[in-house]
Amino acid sequence: MKLKSLFILALFTLVGTSCNKEFLDINTNPNTLPTASPSFLFTNALNTTARNIGGNNDGQGVNEVGSYWSGQWSQGNGYIINTTIFAYNFTNGDFNYWDSYYDNLQDYQFVINNADANSQKYLKGPAKVMKAMLFQQLVDMYGNVPYSDALKGGATLAPKFDDQKAVYESLITLLDEAIVDLKANPFASAFTGSDIVFRGNTTKWTQFANSLKMRILIRQSKITGRDAYIKTEINKIVTEGSGFIAGEEVGVGGPNFFLATAGKLNPVYDRWGYDANGAKRALNNFPRLTKFLIDGLKAAGDTLRMKRIAYANGGENGSTPGVSTQKEVAANYSGTPFGASSGYLPANTTSLGPSLLVKGEYNRPYILMTASEVQFLLAEAKQRYTDVSLPGTAQSYFETGITQSFRVLGANVAGATAFKGSKVNNYDWDASTDKLAAIAIQKWIALTNFNGLEAWAEYRRTNLPAIPQSVQVPETKRPVRFFYPNTEAGSNAANVSAQGNIDAFSTRLFWDVD
Repeated sequence: MKLKSLFILALFTLVGTSCNKEFLDINTNPNTLPTASPSFLFTNALNTTARNIGGNNDGQGVNEVGSYWSGQWSQGNGYIINTTIFAYNFTNGDFNYWDSYYDNLQDYQFVINNADANSQKYLKGPAKVMKAMLFQQLVDMYGNVPYSDALKGGATLAPKFDDQKAVYESLITLLDEAIVDLKANPFASAFTGSDIVFRGNTTKWTQFANSLKMRILIRQSKITGRDAYIKTEINKIVTEGSGFIAGEEVGVGGPNFFLATAGKLNPVYDRWGYDANGAKRALNNFPRLTKFLIDGLKAAGDTLRMKRIAYANGGENGSTPGVSTQKEVAANYSGTPFGASSGYLPANTTSLGPSLLVKGEYNRPYILMTASEVQFLLAEAKQRYTDVSLPGTAQSYFETGITQSFRVLGANVAGATAFKGSKVNNYDWDASTDKLAAIAIQKWIALTNFNGLEAWAEYRRTNLPAIPQSVQVPETKRPVRFFYPNTEAGSNAANVSAQGNIDAFSTRLFWDVD
């Protein structure tokens, strides 16, 4: 890992303490090492998290790769096929999210270490929640990672790697600590603007922490011998009493943060949508929704969500933002086979839809977690562990998950109700032959466009849905992880070597048991 010098924030021009258009205008003197207020650094760290996960016009975020490898997105044929992604021709020089994640984690650790001394204790809890989320994602990408020895700056130049299962358990403890901090330290009203997620609402931060705990616990649900641990931890969440994120998303930024200025747009809008002047990005023609996804939605009669996930063939009408160029009928939605290199041009395939991109809507929050995902986590928990003290039934959580998916996509939620009693397998709870499979498949659909990394992790865990292999790969091999990056191998060689011979196609993560 790289040491990070905290060259941040010599001057912030703020109105009060709210995040206005000048927030990202960071001025530093290269000849001096400034100190940073934790509140300023926390805001910048949240923005960095969104850009690391989502990417922007300067680079690819991990959610993009996850959206491909989970079978939701493919590549438009207006480009030479990307063999790194679609033929799996990658090495330890590719997919280096390691450095940017640890760099971002140093920011959150700085906030945790310095909040008390700066009379900003209310930032410790949120910073710990974000630290837990990023470490969980690092494990899901790389397996064993530095944790207990990490983020110590010059005190530990070659941090040891911790066992991935132990890291997961430590994250539950970290989230418990975060909740204690959140309950003990309400935000000072003058500093709520530094929180560009929940604007100082510690109850919602606690609900986010509980929701992350459910994600971490359910990820381990197929491991033999973990049931007692998982059930105990779920019951502790219920006893804590704050509940889970419901009816809204966990999002970074929004109308009071992202601006119609180069470098300050929502990262998704910036990468695949439009620039600050409204000109369409060339990459708007790159991601395509897969044939497997589009055909599956059509077969189930799930066209309301399909029309929000994707624009009809030809893409968005530039003169009528949010509306397709072609008539929005099912026949005009055509998915692209995963890895296809010809025959599927922008004019005759579906592109990323209005749930993600609408011209002019550059200031949407960047979504970290959806309420729909949380409901499907609860559904699986109740279906697997009927004796846990969650108040709802697996069916009620499942049906609410579908409804919340319709809501976040911007589809009429009445469409979700229509699937009750429809006899459609994996949509109608009573008609679904395998309840856990129905939950997994609906979660996969609901994650589309919002959280590719989570979709890929869940695909590796459940093997659902049965997505086709890339047409670029005649074998059955699929990536099950990333390689450790060569930057870490160069600076921490002994500890990387101690992890053994890593094969990105067979060295499974601890929760990927089948």
